[in-house]
Amino acid sequence: MSTNGAAAAAPAGHYHQVAADLRSPTRDLRKAIPDTWAGFAQLHQSAMAEGALPTKVKELMALVVGVTKHCDGCVAYHARAAAAAGATEDEVVEALGVALLMEGGPASVWAPRALEAFREFAAS
Repeated sequence: MSTNGAAAAAPAGHYHQVAADLRSPTRDLRKAIPDTWAGFAQLHQSAMAEGALPTKVKELMALVVGVTKHCDGCVAYHARAAAAAGATEDEVVEALGVALLMEGGPASVWAPRALEAFREFAAS
């Protein structure tokens, strides 16, 4: 904590680092369970494909779930994907408002993290 009682901001590139830190163990698990991982990958691809809901809306939904589940990897991955899919900061903050509605206090910690992650990926 800083001297004024506010939590210190995450270091620049923190969410890039979260994603990078997961690369090797994810690769190891994927090699250990290739059929299972392929099924998950297919599910991910199918669930996030353009359809009645655009991909960016689906990524915003996944970001909200990451916030409500307190999952730093989920927040990093889906913030990056939402930025890549063209989500705007206004869309992200509205989606995070829904996370706050549904999760309350814990989302008041995780939603700002998600916004910070989105800003980090949107800027890169």
